[in-house]
Amino acid sequence: MKENFHHVKASTQFKREHKSDYGKERIQILYEDKDIVVINKPTGLLSVPYPGSKSRTAYELLEKIMRSKGELSRFHKPCVVHRLDRDTSGVMMFALTEEAQAKIMASWHQMVTERLYRAVAENPQGKHAVPLPDSGLIDAPLAFNAHNVGFVPQADAKPKTALPRSSHSRAGMGNGTSKGERSLYERHVSGSGDHAQFKTVPARTHFTVVQRGQTHTLFELSLDTGKKNQIRAHLASKGYPLAGDENFRAHTDPFGRLALHARTLEFTHPFTGKKMQFEVPEPEEWEAYVIRGDKNPTLPVWQQAYKAQLSAPHAYAPQAAAQRQHAKTAAHAHTAHELQSRSPRLRRREEAHLDFIERGKRR
Repeated sequence: MKENFHHVKASTQFKREHKSDYGKERIQILYEDKDIVVINKPTGLLSVPYPGSKSRTAYELLEKIMRSKGELSRFHKPCVVHRLDRDTSGVMMFALTEEAQAKIMASWHQMVTERLYRAVAENPQGKHAVPLPDSGLIDAPLAFNAHNVGFVPQADAKPKTALPRSSHSRAGMGNGTSKGERSLYERHVSGSGDHAQFKTVPARTHFTVVQRGQTHTLFELSLDTGKKNQIRAHLASKGYPLAGDENFRAHTDPFGRLALHARTLEFTHPFTGKKMQFEVPEPEEWEAYVIRGDKNPTLPVWQQAYKAQLSAPHAYAPQAAAQRQHAKTAAHAHTAHELQSRSPRLRRREEAHLDFIERGKRR
C-alpha cells in the first residue's frame, strides 16, 4: 500500500526498498474476549488511522481479521483506547464495544497497573558526558517542532517560525491531522515572528538500567504521562538517543528499526475484575548487542544520505525541488471527501482519547 509523503526520511526510504515485510506487517492476537482484544504490534505499523494516510494500521488489520471470522458488526468492532507510535513495537489493547471503550477510557489510570517499555540507547559522548544513575525519574516538559516531533527545549529555545492560521494542517502533509485542524506544533506555539515561543507540556519518565555496555545501555521505562515521543525525547535530552532513531540523530542503527518496545501491559479487566498481564519480550539480540558493544558501527542510512548530500549538493537540488512541488500539488489536490475515504475515521471521542495519559496517573 503506497503512502503519500511530502518528505520521506532516509530510514523510511531504506525500509521501503529493503524490508521484506514493509507495507505487509501483521499483528499477533494475544488475547480476545467479547469486550477486549490484546495484540502484539510490529514496528513500522501505525496503531490507528489518521486523515490523509494510506498506510496500513493495526486497527485496520484487526477489523479485517474480525470480518473474516464473521465477528465484525456495528456493535462489535475495534474501538481505540490507546496507541503506540508507528516505530514502537509491542503490546497494546483495543476495546471491542463502545460500552467497553467508554468504561476503559473513564478508568484507565486505575485500571492499568503497569506499562513497561524496553529501549536500547547510545551512551553519552564527550568529556562532559554524565551517565544516568541505575534508576531515576526524568521530569522535563516537552515542546513540539514543525514536524510534530516532541523534544526537551533548552531554556532560551524559540521556534524558527510560527505557522500562520491559513497553513493549518494542509492535506497531504502527513502530520496526522485533518484539514482545518491545528497540528501539535501549532497548538504548542504561541505568538509569531520574534515573539514566537514554545508552549510546553509536563512529561515524566521513570527509568531503570537493565544492562550497561561500553557503547549502549538497555533501559526499562514507565510513564507518568503519555506524550508523543516522550521516551525518545527524554533519553535523548540526557545524551542517550535511542538506537535507530533518525529524528534524534542517533549514530547507530544495529537492528534496522527504532529500538523501543512496549514489553508489558498489566490491567484489571473492565468487566470481570480479573487481573491480567501480557508480556512480549524485546528481541534477545538487544541485550546481547549491549553486552558486546559496538566500537565500529555501520553508518546509519540517514548519515550516509547526509554525507552524500554534503559532498554533492547540486545533485540533490532537483530531487528536493521535486519533493517540494509534489507536496504543494498534493496539498491542493486532496479534498475533504478524499481524506475521509482513505482510511477509517476515528470518532471525535476516540481521537481525543489518544492523549489519555496526558493527565498523568492518579496516585
